[in-house]
Amino acid sequence: MSQISRDQLMAYADGQLSPDERTAVEAYLVANADAAAEVALLQRQNDAIRTLFAPAGAENVPVRLKPQRLSAEIGRRRGQPWGWAAAAVVLLGLGLGAGWFARPLLDPNPASATLIADAVNAHAVYVAENRHAVEVGSDDSEHLSTWLSNRLDTTLGMPDLTAQGFSLVGGRLLPGEPDAGGRAAQLMYEDASQQRVTIYVTAALPDGKPAYQFASQDGAEAFYWANARITCTVVGTLPEAQMKAVAGAVYSQLTEGDVSSRPPYRG
Repeated sequence: MSQISRDQLMAYADGQLSPDERTAVEAYLVANADAAAEVALLQRQNDAIRTLFAPAGAENVPVRLKPQRLSAEIGRRRGQPWGWAAAAVVLLGLGLGAGWFARPLLDPNPASATLIADAVNAHAVYVAENRHAVEVGSDDSEHLSTWLSNRLDTTLGMPDLTAQGFSLVGGRLLPGEPDAGGRAAQLMYEDASQQRVTIYVTAALPDGKPAYQFASQDGAEAFYWANARITCTVVGTLPEAQMKAVAGAVYSQLTEGDVSSRPPYRG
């Protein structure tokens, strides 16, 4: 295998190659630093998707997507002039399900890139503070939640990260991007070793479209998502597995019961 295609690189990142093919691709990556960096990013983006959607992925397949029902529906429509076209659309939609989720990750828009940069910058500034790390401390978390919810014009709860070893330090209000309401909330959490993570939340972007993105910037890892209600970026410098656990817990709690945040394959 002298030439390695982009499809083969993506299959490698997804773990879909045979042992011989993997060996050939790995040899290619050793000699091609740019390709190796791209594959590493794809693998980390795959991890980000699994982190955010693991709970949904464990759910039962909705009845409307059961193979038996789809087969019956296709058979029913065969006698209609447009039946085969409709069947093709259904099957194509199922085949591209994973690709739909990957699209925002592989083609980030300028708005999300700006919000991620703002979140990482705010994280760097305030995690280094001691006395002034937050404006409102965790001892007044009810007021903090009400205050930030009013400023963002949406309900903002305080995620419970006890199971991940983190407790709330407090939060603050920050200036934000005009497209996201002009204000941002930052929540800060700390573990027993004084490692800190921050959660940067703004009002929804004008289009309100779901988006998911992973980024590594200035030594920090950032998990970003957006829906019709908020945008949220979890930032930290924790080991990968720990960062995934924290980001997954935040996502689950801040989108609980939020229909706009459900992946499109959910019933």
